[in-house]
Amino acid sequence: MGKRIGISSVVQNVQDYLVITFGLVLYATGFTCFQLPYEITTGGLAGAGAVLFYATGFPVHYTFFIVNILLLCVAIKVLGWKFCVKTIYAVFMLTFLLALAKTIMMEVAANAPDGTYVISPQGLPQLVGNNGMFMSCVIGASIEGVGIGLVFLSNGSTGGTDIIAAIINKYRDITLGRVMLICDLIIISSSYFVLKDWEKVVYGYVTLYICSFVLDQVVNSARQSVQFFIISEKYDEIARHINVYPHRGATVINASGFYSGKEQKMLFVLAKKRESTIIFRLIKDIDPNAFVSQSAVIGVYGEGFDRIKVK
Repeated sequence: MGKRIGISSVVQNVQDYLVITFGLVLYATGFTCFQLPYEITTGGLAGAGAVLFYATGFPVHYTFFIVNILLLCVAIKVLGWKFCVKTIYAVFMLTFLLALAKTIMMEVAANAPDGTYVISPQGLPQLVGNNGMFMSCVIGASIEGVGIGLVFLSNGSTGGTDIIAAIINKYRDITLGRVMLICDLIIISSSYFVLKDWEKVVYGYVTLYICSFVLDQVVNSARQSVQFFIISEKYDEIARHINVYPHRGATVINASGFYSGKEQKMLFVLAKKRESTIIFRLIKDIDPNAFVSQSAVIGVYGEGFDRIKVK
């Protein structure tokens, strides 16, 4: 039994790192291909690196790596190794991917026929045209949001403001989200002193909003679960079918009607939201007169659902 649990844990960790890597690839793509060429500043440490890049030309991935290493040294001492393992992996991997994405974009700019792309002052091609800032903002932020969402789903972190927020949260009664929002707003607003263009600052705010919205959708849609309370004379048949397909458990609860005083059985079922239609159909086929209550739940943890993850 212990060996089986150990193997399962290794497989799950491998899956987590694969998902984190894919999420980081998406983030590096959205940031380098759609944000940097238009001088749109995002939040986080990558955004701070972008501001420095616009001002001096110093590569974003170097800034990202150096500052993260300093933050990780503090985090390891304050928060412990357990918090930092996946973050260390993400920092090294994202540093590599940001450098790779920039190299590819520079190659695209160098090898493209004259007039194919508008080239930014940093030498990066503007893939959606000179007048495509809004479209680039939306596409880049959406890709970044999906990428960060996948990283968070695997209990990972891209470092930067995540680390700062976690450290402050340990000593002060302020939420992680609020600290990260404050940091992101400061970083985006500071880009005005370099770019001298409020329009690009506003696009940075739009990027922050879209990225946060998409991130929430990715995380919440993957974890959305529902619960059913089913009252039916044929509760045993319904429970058996639910157990077979969609292969969910059912708990039988003894209940009694207040008005009728009649003793009856009630089923309690937890399932993924996407399985709701299957459950409703089989209830209708077995007992069209069944009384059914469905409601959303914030999270379900345990076998068949999400793992309990605590940093």
